[in-house]
Amino acid sequence: MSEHHYLACDLGAESGRLMAGHLVDGILRLEEIHRFANTPIQLGTSLRWNMASLRAHLEAGLVKAAQGGHTYQSISCDSWGVDYVLLDATHNPIEPTFHYRDPRTEKGVKQILERLSWETIFSESGIQFMPLNALFQLGAESPERLSKAACLLGIGDYFNHWLGGRPVSEVSMASTFQLYNPLLREWSKPLVKAAGLREEQLAPLVPSGTVIGSLSSSLMDQTGLQPMKVVASCSHDTGAAVAAVPATGNGWAYLSSGTWSLMGVEWDTPILSETCRELNYTNEVGHGHSIRLLKNISGMWLLQECRRAWEAEGISLSYDELMDMADGASPFQSLIQPADPRFLAPGDMPRRIEAYCQETGQEPPADRAATVRCILESLALLYRRSLCDIETIAGHPTQILHIVGGGSQNRLLNQWTANALNREVIAGPVEATAAGNLMIQAMALGHVSSLAEARGIISRSFPLERFLPQPTPAWQAAWERFKQLPEAR
Repeated sequence: MSEHHYLACDLGAESGRLMAGHLVDGILRLEEIHRFANTPIQLGTSLRWNMASLRAHLEAGLVKAAQGGHTYQSISCDSWGVDYVLLDATHNPIEPTFHYRDPRTEKGVKQILERLSWETIFSESGIQFMPLNALFQLGAESPERLSKAACLLGIGDYFNHWLGGRPVSEVSMASTFQLYNPLLREWSKPLVKAAGLREEQLAPLVPSGTVIGSLSSSLMDQTGLQPMKVVASCSHDTGAAVAAVPATGNGWAYLSSGTWSLMGVEWDTPILSETCRELNYTNEVGHGHSIRLLKNISGMWLLQECRRAWEAEGISLSYDELMDMADGASPFQSLIQPADPRFLAPGDMPRRIEAYCQETGQEPPADRAATVRCILESLALLYRRSLCDIETIAGHPTQILHIVGGGSQNRLLNQWTANALNREVIAGPVEATAAGNLMIQAMALGHVSSLAEARGIISRSFPLERFLPQPTPAWQAAWERFKQLPEAR
């Protein structure tokens, strides 16, 4: 019997988890060891990550893992992209670690675009314009703070270093910073200079699936864990999730669905065309230096913020309850453009949706059920817009959309997405990021031979649900209405 055990630290923008992966005779079983909230710190208008809390929770999870009776062979951490930790000369974090939704990015955009044109930035990085990108965040940093930094690491790479690995920039994470040149496969000198950095402040680049060290002796002493390798799998959670897409052949697209929705295709080379730049699509790097040609979309963020607003009014509704309400509401009463910048920041999302509808000459949603239906229908139509763009940029049609991540559990949105796209949707696995992280570790240790084999294991190991399209004239009419809404690329 073939048996291997690994640990994956998966840090999301709302929560984190420590997962165990048990690979036994070609079947991967996941075990959740520890799950915790990731709650940022609000100081005035500034938003920061609570790094001390994340470290404490991960250490608590490692203690639980040590008590589980398995001998683990490796561990790896992945996280959201674009944010970074500055380390001083002794490799201690320089606080604060800013949140990508911190309003300082507005200043950063202005600073960077005074130094380099947008056309140059895109041609160097292939990364879409988003004010939250690390390049623009760095533009808002004070020269004094940057001068103290000996090293800059992405969140996932920082925690791999904290676990005991050497400080490196795994390429899937590095590509999200808008400081990396995907054609040259190295840091971009013009972008690094524009960010106010010295090249030696950036950690060495390594490909996904690189063994970078072993669990530190201090963590072994504190947790009771045995020695294991530390692997830079795909430090960016989307890179890990796409590695877990249970797809074969060509003609498929993916949607990694969570707080953000990330829709794209897996490609061989970056596409740096004028069309790609104007449509504001991005070229992130995945396992094996593949390219994730994709679009970042607001995703479940809109619904999460509505829930928060309603909870502040004393009304607590589960996601299942919200879906039942939406399913019973009248269809296509109002539509929004989820990519509109007003929906990016935290705040009173129901009121923003109401204001958007009024400004675009629509009747605002009459109640909570109508608001949820408006969000879901609008997201499905935005997915159609995004897939049309991707097919235009890549020059190839797609037949199947794979939805992975937590949002793949939303059966109502899955069906509406199939209807809007007029394509088959395959949903699952839910824990795609953790599964991808674990499978890349297995490849790094030689237990799995290829990404194709890894995807086959995932396909056999997790339930998948198919949604066949049910297109109607009402969906087509809604699509025509959606196309008339103000663009926000």
